[in-house]
Parts: sequence; structure tokens; C-alpha cells
Amino acid sequence: MSRVDEAVSRFSEGFSCSQAVCSVFAGDYGLTDEQALKVASGFGGGMGQTGGTCGVVSGAVIVLGLAYGATSPDEKEAKAKTYALVQEFVAEFSRRHGAVDCPALLGCDLATPEGRERARQEGLTRKVCPAYVRSAAEILEQML
Repeated sequence: MSRVDEAVSRFSEGFSCSQAVCSVFAGDYGLTDEQALKVASGFGGGMGQTGGTCGVVSGAVIVLGLAYGATSPDEKEAKAKTYALVQEFVAEFSRRHGAVDCPALLGCDLATPEGRERARQEGLTRKVCPAYVRSAAEILEQML
């Protein structure tokens, strides 16, 4: 199974969008599956259902940091490269979907009880989020 398909499968199993994206790539950079799932666990639903950046974007940013990030304040080139790659990812995801924040992508705000209820009643995360998981994993596959 490809990583893209694996990410979608993990999301379908019940992992958050950020966990699904992060976990299928993080092993390449030394994280165990358990560590990757834990690190990414708070980012689903727009950063813990606060209406922020979509978890697939956050999961991808974690992976880009694992792949290229700085481990010392002196690693200015690594920091600059990571920032540039994050910007590239965000631009491509935005080009494909028009936004990177959960309210815009879902059409409702998970930060509010009304928004969460609407998403639940309409099954929005099961209808629209798999495409975002797939897209984020595809973009990462191309970038890494």
C-alpha cells in the first residue's frame, strides 16, 4: 500500500488527520509509530478543534521538520530550508483547496458547539477530510 493510501486508511480507522499524515512518514526520520501518533495527536480539528490550521497541514509541517529541521541555533540554513519547504507545502495545499484552516475547508467552525454539531450531523469530516489527507500525503511524497 502506498503511503498516500496508508494515510487515508489510518484516517478512516479513526486516527486524526494530523496523525494519519505524520505517522506514515515519521518512521523515515527516527520516530516510532507510537511517537509519531502522540506528537501529532493535538493537531486534529484545526489544532485541537480551535478552528486553526488543518491537521493535515500541521502533520505535514511536523514531517518537514523531521526531514530538514535544525537541531541547533547555529543551523541557519536548515531553518531557512525548512521554512521555505513549509511555505511551498502551504502554497500547494492552498492552490489545491483554497485554504489551510479547518473552518474554510469544512465550511463550519469546529471551535464552536454549533459547528461541531453540524460537522457531526452532516458527517463532514468523513466526507471531505479524506481528500485533504490524500492531498497532503501526495504533496509530501513529491517534496521528500
